[in-house]
Amino acid sequence: MSEAARGHLAMLTFSALVAGSFALGTRAANEIDPTALTALRFGLSALILWAVLLALGTGVRSAMKAPWRYIVLGGVFALYFVLMFEGLKTAPSVSAAAVFTLTPILAAGFGWMLMRQVTTKRMALALVIGGIGALWVIFRADWAAFKAFDVGRGEVIYFLGCIAHALYTPLSRRLNRGEGAFPYTFGILMGGSLVLFAIALPELMRIDWTALPSIVWITLAYLAVFASSATFVLLQYATLRLPSAKVMAYTYLTPSWVVLWELALGNTAPPALILGGVGLTIIALLLLLKNQAAEGWKA
Repeated sequence: MSEAARGHLAMLTFSALVAGSFALGTRAANEIDPTALTALRFGLSALILWAVLLALGTGVRSAMKAPWRYIVLGGVFALYFVLMFEGLKTAPSVSAAAVFTLTPILAAGFGWMLMRQVTTKRMALALVIGGIGALWVIFRADWAAFKAFDVGRGEVIYFLGCIAHALYTPLSRRLNRGEGAFPYTFGILMGGSLVLFAIALPELMRIDWTALPSIVWITLAYLAVFASSATFVLLQYATLRLPSAKVMAYTYLTPSWVVLWELALGNTAPPALILGGVGLTIIALLLLLKNQAAEGWKA
């Protein structure tokens, strides 16, 4: 299997795991402060990855070059997660996942700014189709709501977080100095943890941990193991092998995965009109990933 194919497989797994954070996040977002939850998530994920590095005999010394990079990258990614859970207080999970699918367009812009990655007309068309599909879901297939720009507060907050996520992808590639996915991800998690704990410490001291409902602990465990440690490594692995917008193209699968997650958790499927927007995001993904003789990206 080629390096590019491994990158695509990593992002397919990434999109499925990320979708779980939307489905569980909507159920826990109003039970705990988003910054405190994200600080715990980053801290636990860093500990898990540190244990993995020790087990592999890799160590973390290779990730200690220019530690300022990890403060920057960790801070940017931490901002995304804090705004995500703030937005999930009011935004439905499928709608939030649709907002997430706007990140490839943003990533393409940041990819050009930071890495001079240029897209073809076909890929630009795919981004437009995906954006239309996302807006379709965000505005609940309601043309009147779209014309009035009647978008929820949660979706707006989360969109700001998605800007940070889109910036992270090319920035991570720009700042990498040859570190492997595991030690590099560990450094980013540690940098994010330092930023978050410095901000969230007062709130962490105020929380009555014994009074938290079980969904918070379930969500935290999932976020730390699957939606942080695993997805951070998968994203970093793919980022070093694929152009930024192709990496983020897999976010177009997130609404579809969220629908499946919601069905698995006992909820009903969204209305058929909403699923039409989800279908457009899948078409956009297929267009972005279609094999062609020329890669269509230049670094």
